[in-house]
Amino acid sequence: MYIEVEQGVRLFVRDINPGKGSRPVVFVHGWPVNHHMFEYQYNVLPRHGFRCIGLDMRGFGRSDKPWHGYTYNRLADDLDAVLDALQLEGTALVGFSLGGAVVIRYMARHRGRRIGKLALVDAAAPVFVQRPDYPFGIPVETVDDLLRQTFHNRPHMLAGFGRMFFNRNHGPELMRWFQGLGLEAASYATIQSLLALKNEDVLGDLGKIRVPTGIFHGVHDRIVPFANAQVLHNEIAGSRLFPFYNSGHGVVIDEMEAFNAALLRFLQQ
Repeated sequence: MYIEVEQGVRLFVRDINPGKGSRPVVFVHGWPVNHHMFEYQYNVLPRHGFRCIGLDMRGFGRSDKPWHGYTYNRLADDLDAVLDALQLEGTALVGFSLGGAVVIRYMARHRGRRIGKLALVDAAAPVFVQRPDYPFGIPVETVDDLLRQTFHNRPHMLAGFGRMFFNRNHGPELMRWFQGLGLEAASYATIQSLLALKNEDVLGDLGKIRVPTGIFHGVHDRIVPFANAQVLHNEIAGSRLFPFYNSGHGVVIDEMEAFNAALLRFLQQ
């Protein structure tokens, strides 16, 4: 289905198992892919009574691809429009990487309306890049190199980023699949959302999270170092930290079964 989030801009939303009594879980994907990155969670959670709702952020996947709107605030407002359109209540919100930063901004900017639980998965938060007051992020030179590659050879960038993404060799077929998800995005959306990751942060939003929060993070993450998860755990009151010792950034695939089991436990409590 498509949901209009502002005049002339529609997001694609996949709604799996929307039957009566199923508990909603909304998935917000990471950079530079789309809602299909969670397909190995969509295969499992509905069997346990969950309704899985995956959206493509503007500029990505099957959503509209306007030139504008790739800030944390606008992406959080888009999410709010989707939740309102679906009239969801008591929702579990799952944000991965860039999606993690967006859902944190949503919790602060929209006071966590409609949300009962929050899962942050390898979240690009609270700050994505290293800076003098925050030493735990990815080097800014790495981000600038990703930007240069996206401007000049996006397929090459996606191939290299895929090699950084995972902590194990999943084979050429999965890597081609991952690269294909990135190519479904608009190149300018890929660039502008990476600039948001580089220039924005959610440090001031963490204290406004008031729901049970699980922090799921790969210990060997080379894109969002594990130290970021420890900062989130320290700053979000009552949060639980779930480390994955054989995962990189792509914990949803690197340790698929262990991640699914941990996420289910968190959602069912």
